[in-house]
Amino acid sequence: MRGMCAAMLTLEAIILALAVPVMISVQGVDKPLAIGLGVGLAVLCVLTAGSLRKPWAYVLGHAIQVGTIALGFLVPIMFFIGAMFTALWLGAFFLGRRIEADKAAWASKAN
Repeated sequence: MRGMCAAMLTLEAIILALAVPVMISVQGVDKPLAIGLGVGLAVLCVLTAGSLRKPWAYVLGHAIQVGTIALGFLVPIMFFIGAMFTALWLGAFFLGRRIEADKAAWASKAN
């Protein structure tokens, strides 16, 4: 689960960083606001991906998804991109939990 969720957060960090120039040049968002939100969320994604050994990091990962969708108020396409990454994050989260449960069940049967 940790690997899949970390991969989603890493890809999301790249997209969030790339959204900064779009916010500034296309949507006319103030530079400090665009850099603060875009780069801030991107850095938070990377830090969270590295912290996924802790249970609270998954909660933070869910919160990052809300923040990514909320960027849609500045750049409307981010509603779609945020929803897409939320679906990928939730897929990785729930599928990863299911795989871990199956591995645990398999290991208990082998003993």
